[in-house]
Amino acid sequence: MRRFVTLAVLFLFTIPFGISISGCAKKSSITYCTGDTGPIVGQATTLTLTPKLFGISLNFAQIGQVASPTATDCKGTSVSIGTFTYGVFDANGNATMDVADVVPTTGRLCAGTWNRNTGGGIADYTTCNPTNKTGTVYVVASAAGVNSNSIPIFVHPKVTSVVLGNATPPANCSTDPNPSSNCCALASTQTVTAPPYSANSCLSQGSTGQIVARAFDTNGNNITCAVGHLSYMPQTSSIVTVDENGVATAQQPGSTVITANIANASSSAGFFSTCPPVSIALTVANSGGQTSAVVDQNTNQPLSATVLDKNGTKLTGLSLVYNSTQPTTIPAAAAGSITPIFPGAAAITAICQPPSCNPSPINEIGLLGNGTPVASDSVSITSPGTSSTLLYIASTKSLYLVPVDFTTTTLGAPVRLPYVPNSMVIANDGSSIYMGSDTELMTFNAITNALSKEDNTVKGKVLAISPDGTTIVITDLVRQLVYLYASSGVVVSTAGGVGTHAEFTPDSETVYITTGTPNSDGSVTPGNTLLVHSQFTGWSSITLGSPAADIAVTVPSVGAYLAGSTTTARSYCPSTTLSADGSSVVSNEYYPLSDSATVPTDIVSATNDGQHIIGATVSGSPSVVDLAFKSSTPGLPIGACPTVVPNTYFTNSRTAATTVPLSGVTATSINDVIPSSDSKIAFVTYNGTGSLPAYAPSSGAVTNVTLTGGATSPVAAAISSDNSTLYVGTTGDNKVHLVSIKTLTDDSTKTIAPNLPDVNNNIVTPNLIVQHPKKATS
Repeated sequence: MRRFVTLAVLFLFTIPFGISISGCAKKSSITYCTGDTGPIVGQATTLTLTPKLFGISLNFAQIGQVASPTATDCKGTSVSIGTFTYGVFDANGNATMDVADVVPTTGRLCAGTWNRNTGGGIADYTTCNPTNKTGTVYVVASAAGVNSNSIPIFVHPKVTSVVLGNATPPANCSTDPNPSSNCCALASTQTVTAPPYSANSCLSQGSTGQIVARAFDTNGNNITCAVGHLSYMPQTSSIVTVDENGVATAQQPGSTVITANIANASSSAGFFSTCPPVSIALTVANSGGQTSAVVDQNTNQPLSATVLDKNGTKLTGLSLVYNSTQPTTIPAAAAGSITPIFPGAAAITAICQPPSCNPSPINEIGLLGNGTPVASDSVSITSPGTSSTLLYIASTKSLYLVPVDFTTTTLGAPVRLPYVPNSMVIANDGSSIYMGSDTELMTFNAITNALSKEDNTVKGKVLAISPDGTTIVITDLVRQLVYLYASSGVVVSTAGGVGTHAEFTPDSETVYITTGTPNSDGSVTPGNTLLVHSQFTGWSSITLGSPAADIAVTVPSVGAYLAGSTTTARSYCPSTTLSADGSSVVSNEYYPLSDSATVPTDIVSATNDGQHIIGATVSGSPSVVDLAFKSSTPGLPIGACPTVVPNTYFTNSRTAATTVPLSGVTATSINDVIPSSDSKIAFVTYNGTGSLPAYAPSSGAVTNVTLTGGATSPVAAAISSDNSTLYVGTTGDNKVHLVSIKTLTDDSTKTIAPNLPDVNNNIVTPNLIVQHPKKATS
């Protein structure tokens, strides 16, 4: 019936056209479109109103605006026209103001009728009076004797919500054309060019789906067919693009809010999901799928990542993060290659880490697997050779720090500190050493061998530094706060509690912090709260079933193990509770319990090969505890997070825990478990008396290294980056011993005497030791 609209306009708006030119002046040349008569080039022959197909949608009493038509001549060239006249017609071509009205001179629309001749100084066409009639009318523009195409104007009750997805059709759709019924809502899907997209499913990268939706008024009535064409806008266009017909094309993995635009307003209609990765296969490039390699220093070795989603679609263009467990010696480049700087060994993993990869709105994390990280298995890289070492020695009872450069033959001059340090960490680039104290944070420049900064706004213990060197974790026992302190010198975030140990994931995105209760003597009793800070989700406080004394991030970094009376693990996969229809998230439990081994540990560490969580304890008698993972499935469980995370996420991948006694060791407390970067050996430091325990994960055997001279126990240690030497501070002689890792012997001729004095000038034990590699030839 729309064909009558143009006819009606012709009767109402046609303006006689004719111009005669007389006089003595020279006549202008006239160019006709064809031949010697007919339309003249430069005169308007076509007026086009847009949007041609989709029209304009208005709520009752809403005011809209018709866009100015574009005019062209017979050659398709744009023609300038000063004014237009607008009119509204019904489907039969009859002028009407019953459903919608238009200002004839401006094209301003009213979903009702404009005021006319109101009087009282009220100008015409200033008030839109609703008629509350639902319907579709058509607006036409006219100028220079030409009428435009008509565009539909949809008038309807106010849209209060839009929901993605089809309606459930009633049985009598063939006989029920009621515009407010579900039958009407289905009509919009009859001419689609892609399969309908379901809100509780995902599309693989590159796939298309037709987005359909239902519109509802204030009373919950389905008014979809009355509102006209809905357009859709994703909040994150990198996840999905939607064309003018509502056809969505999946782009990068993740989920995003879809906004439906109707009646000059927008409404959040639901979520769209591009299927997340379920596996990342990381291999040495051009090697036939090898997962290990020997790479010389300063030699670039590319890696290859193959990423698949649940449908087996190979994903491309992902923002993967490549991590190295030893960024000091073998850093991983952002593009997925490694170039060893020093000799050593490292495990390289690739991770799809939200929000840069597979993001989702925070309230929908876990829905369809979006918003959760996915990690690869590790690639083992070994760089042969030897390197020298820069060693820094201090004590929690001395004001002095002693640097040792093994490329020279002399001991470095002691550096006096303003306060006695209680902790010490070194940045991976070796440039800065951070020392906590009861008064301030002290920063030591390892290049100039001088103190570079003091900050008395933060005091307490330094627990960890991020692998990228940008964030330091500090805990204040007096204020009972945990600080995330930027290396630039400002506190970026705080959390309540007293931290005992902290460890970052290799990508520096997440840090796990065990907490406790401070005692009057300055010690801290382990507590049952775990703090986790993620760049994506912020702070999380997790209540544990029992106190945790230490933490070790797994390799790959898919969670962390906690030392305690029972050794437990927490997964990076949230435990997600979905709605009954599976289309939304009801709740998320972050870092849920995912393993529980009934063995006590005081300290835990992870080996770089992902095969072992090695702990030590003095409970009962001093022992090493090894949680080994099945060799048939290297590493910890890798891949996408399950919808519901069982507490067997790690348990099913490991064997039973092995406990190995530390014979010949009398210990009151365990200080640390230090694995070598090649995962072949792990050393235990402790307070007490006895030899130095060296545990070999491959054989499960402990070798007792006899310490020379008057040493009574190893209290602190650091392994050289090339895995050749253990530098261990000892009680008894208050020296640093150099233990050959190859022969597991202590060379008495190489022992270092830092001679750290306390305030009474007594020589004290060197129990703070950090190291950084240095070129042997420099």
